[in-house]
Amino acid sequence: MAVRDDPYVIRVIGDMDLNSAEELRAALMRAVEETPPGSEVVVDLQNSSFCDSAGLNALLAARERAWVSGHTLRLAAPSHQMVRLLELTGAEGLFVLGPAVPG
Repeated sequence: MAVRDDPYVIRVIGDMDLNSAEELRAALMRAVEETPPGSEVVVDLQNSSFCDSAGLNALLAARERAWVSGHTLRLAAPSHQMVRLLELTGAEGLFVLGPAVPG
């Protein structure tokens, strides 16, 4: 589901939904905890096209943990559906959105 390929990037593969939300949350929390203070944690979404409320809640929890610990959580290459979900829930201003991560 989510694979950490370096200290700062989490690559999400597949849907972010009820079936995968706990695994996603755990991977994101580990990334935030293991990343040096002030660093950016990037969630690469180029291989994920769907996110439901459980997936969004995992991202929001990680964003909160990152913010409290002085990190930025950036969503890279979010799908149209993900951007729309952020807009509909009023969460679009909570995340930095960016392009795909090389590699």
